[in-house]
Amino acid sequence: MKKQNLLWTEKRALWERLVGQGYLWLLLVVLYAPIVLIIIFSFTRSKVLGNWTGFTFSLYRNLFVGYDITADVQVDPNLYRAIFYTAVIAVTAAVISTILGTLAAIGIYNMNARYRKGMLFLNSIPMINPDILTGISLFLLFVFLGISRGLGTVIAAHVVFCTPYVVLSVMPRLTKMNPNIYEAALDLGATPLQALRKVMLPELRPGMISGFILSLTLSIDDFGVTFFTKGSGGLETLSTFIYADARKGGLTPELRPLFSMIFLTILLLLVITNIRTYRQTYKNKQKKK
Repeated sequence: MKKQNLLWTEKRALWERLVGQGYLWLLLVVLYAPIVLIIIFSFTRSKVLGNWTGFTFSLYRNLFVGYDITADVQVDPNLYRAIFYTAVIAVTAAVISTILGTLAAIGIYNMNARYRKGMLFLNSIPMINPDILTGISLFLLFVFLGISRGLGTVIAAHVVFCTPYVVLSVMPRLTKMNPNIYEAALDLGATPLQALRKVMLPELRPGMISGFILSLTLSIDDFGVTFFTKGSGGLETLSTFIYADARKGGLTPELRPLFSMIFLTILLLLVITNIRTYRQTYKNKQKKK
């Protein structure tokens, strides 16, 4: 009887493991299959996604040259303006968010436990809010203040929703850091600014890099906030350009290689960051030994 119960328990554990692994792989397939399809069909000339007409780099060539030789037409110039403004907004917002988020995380960490919990709760609200609610709120704020919408308002709006993610990325590094090293630097004659720059920031750098990459990705991806804060002056980002392009009845084929390169670039940055973090952790363990 005991052997039968043991055998049944082992079979049940095996099935639970198989079901869990199967669910995980199914989830990964659902998440990444569309991206893989875009990458695959970026190497074909067809204007319709899903119609394979042969392997070619023509879409990549068209994207970089700005001209489709086979169709004898120019690639939509609005696409390049959207890429330019997307890059400017994303990099600017990510840099500002990283600076503000790091300083905010240091300030929150040095509060007493009750105030710290309250500030972290307030910090989580912008991340939980739907994009459309944040976009409408900022739109009404800019209208109320009489601020004309454009590039500046879009950057400010992106800083607003990116900064909480930086705080969330930096806080774990603060909790792991030895709290005495900052005070030790002050005791040895360093000014507060020197202690921050030479002692704390090197310890927080992995979290800051993660927050920067996350802010960059969120800014590139955002549509709702950008749509409500860009105004009517002709400013377009990739998300708003794709929205307008889709309403015309289809997507510009050159978007496929562009999406592929953006995805692979972000993936490469994440891999490099994780490798650097792993090496730093390994070095710290070796020093402790």
